Amino acid sequence: MTELLPGGVAYVDGDYVPVEEAKISLLDLGFLRSDANQDTVSVWRGQFFRLEDHLDRFQRNIGRLRMTAPLDRDEQRAVLMECVRRTGLREAYVQMLMTRGRPPVGSRDIRLCTNNYVAFCLPYVWIATPEKQAEGLDLAISSTWRIPPESVDPTIKHYHWLDFQMSLFAAYDQGRDSTVLIDRHGNLTEGPGFNLFLVKDGVLSTPDDGVLDGMTRRTIWELCVETNLRHRAAALPADSLGQADEVFICSTAGGIMPVTRVEGAAIGDGRPGPVTLRLRDLYWSKREAGWHATPVDYA
Repeated sequence: MTELLPGGVAYVDGDYVPVEEAKISLLDLGFLRSDANQDTVSVWRGQFFRLEDHLDRFQRNIGRLRMTAPLDRDEQRAVLMECVRRTGLREAYVQMLMTRGRPPVGSRDIRLCTNNYVAFCLPYVWIATPEKQAEGLDLAISSTWRIPPESVDPTIKHYHWLDFQMSLFAAYDQGRDSTVLIDRHGNLTEGPGFNLFLVKDGVLSTPDDGVLDGMTRRTIWELCVETNLRHRAAALPADSLGQADEVFICSTAGGIMPVTRVEGAAIGDGRPGPVTLRLRDLYWSKREAGWHATPVDYA
């Protein structure tokens, strides 16, 4: 019987190893050039959420990056299942990655690279813990522009994160919990690993450009239809955030998470709002009931 590794498991070079032992080549262009694509899927109560949708997006994006996976879709699914099984985790954060790989020694021709598939499973990751969500996050609005989508497509889950990283440092320096970036037109985009939503006069809005087509974002649209909540994607000026009745962020790492302050100023009455709480409760209750679920085979 395989010993369980609840601290994390990785799949690298065709083998499963403790996540701390996982390595890729120093010369892999995924490291040297941020030339990589990833997709993160969560496991909750022993069930993957929207696994097939994540696999769809992963296949679509590696195709757009002109990568070829060494494993087919069924094999990739089996790897993710096996990573979770070997940890025994019922709540997990699972990531699959494709890196460009490395060209032959002495060459810089990216067409000669052998693309590299890796994956890992960790205990579930929260952008904001349940305790923090009860209070609500305090967001900074960064003065840093999000990388323009004409330069780097944000719908591909890449690792061009220096705009996010530097904005996070600035937010932490101000005592904020996280940050949201604006585009060159002064409109809201997204934050480090999350999509942004605001509620104003009973309408739920989210930025329509320069953002990831997030899986939780897609799920929220479905919940809006189910609950007859008016919703839209639109250009949202930065100052609309402070004028909102409610604000929340969403991510695979945490679901739907309330924001109660922007730049230290209270949103509404300074507490998580009713629309946010209704959507969050519905999101988790439906997940636990098996919505969009693929059970993990722990046998």
